[in-house]
Amino acid sequence: MAEQDSSRHVIPVNRHIVGPDEPKLRTVRPRKISDYPGVPKAYLDVAQKLSSPLLMGPPLCDELLAFVRHLFTEEEAGAVRHLHLYRGRTAAQVARAEHRPVHEVEPILRRLAVELHAIVGSGPDGDRRYRLMPIMPGIFEMVLFGEQPDALSPWHRRFAELFEALYQTGYMLDYPGQLTGLVRYVPVGKVIESHPMALPSDRLEVVLDQFKVFAVGQCQCRMTKQVMGKGCGKPTGNCAVFGDWAAGAIRAGQAREVTKKEMLEIKREAEAHGMVNWMMNVEATGGQNSCSCCGCCCHAMHAISEFSAPSFFAPPHFLPAFHLPSCTSCGQCARKCPMKAITVDTQAKTHKHNAARCIGCGLCVLACEKAHAVTMEEVPDYKLPYKSWFRALLATAPSTLRATWHAWRQPR
Repeated sequence: MAEQDSSRHVIPVNRHIVGPDEPKLRTVRPRKISDYPGVPKAYLDVAQKLSSPLLMGPPLCDELLAFVRHLFTEEEAGAVRHLHLYRGRTAAQVARAEHRPVHEVEPILRRLAVELHAIVGSGPDGDRRYRLMPIMPGIFEMVLFGEQPDALSPWHRRFAELFEALYQTGYMLDYPGQLTGLVRYVPVGKVIESHPMALPSDRLEVVLDQFKVFAVGQCQCRMTKQVMGKGCGKPTGNCAVFGDWAAGAIRAGQAREVTKKEMLEIKREAEAHGMVNWMMNVEATGGQNSCSCCGCCCHAMHAISEFSAPSFFAPPHFLPAFHLPSCTSCGQCARKCPMKAITVDTQAKTHKHNAARCIGCGLCVLACEKAHAVTMEEVPDYKLPYKSWFRALLATAPSTLRATWHAWRQPR
């Protein structure tokens, strides 16, 4: 059974035990091209590209093909199948590959990049380069980022449903450790009080000082769960970008500009609703982003809390310490933990903490304000954020290569 707290965070409860369910399993059923004799080749070509382990994609399967056929028309898929992740291609190059006039292909690519945000387009007119994105992180986030949850078109609602069906196959289990360490938790508001030794790089207020432009868009995960009838009711307008990334999102009409003061208030409100604030684990950069995620909806967090799969998050700077003589075994810390990293047996008076799942958010401390049985302690071997994107990618390259090799060896 499960119970629901005031924030609609669903907590598994087995009689007197408050804690996580058994991990979900990988249920994806890989297919072959020959399994789809009536499907146009353009769709199959795009599905095969998105299934590549280099894009952290799922194997070719029914869910992936349904997603692709909704995302693109056959004509659009014919153009997209010639795009790559790293090497950008001009409309003229795509037109030659597709054996079509450039004046027909260019509007297709521009619409997909500028209006739908399903591919990436960069560079000046006349030499604009188009690239493919992974499904997640990538297409899923960009397509929904600028949409309003109460005004989603039928197309966007179906897009969210098909993505959710694909995600629930557990295909991310093919990528253990991929890009681990690229995202870090940053406290703000009341939670910072539980981190008395927090460094300047730990505090969102200080991090924002290096930027001049701020913008917010919509949380794609909470919108998707809302479409599925599983929304948590928490605010959605707190997915943020800073600096150059904010300027680009504002120009593209995907986000609204806010002041630094407004940004901090938005993030404090998110934390007050039991959400945790993230940003990329890199210090020196012209642009940054910051999601405000809840344990009930966030797909990145569900990779850990529901599938027990390693995810993008860097090891935390602080971890909770539990003073068991003061603990009343009420289970509130387990109920508030967004990662389901705590298990409490309210009858046997036992308490377990899974440090491998913990993100160091400190919400368990706030949940234990009466007994004061939980405090945050600094992790001795904590590593500071990477100084640059180059250092970040260099550091994560070994785990990425191992995860990609692991995925190649899976049935696909």
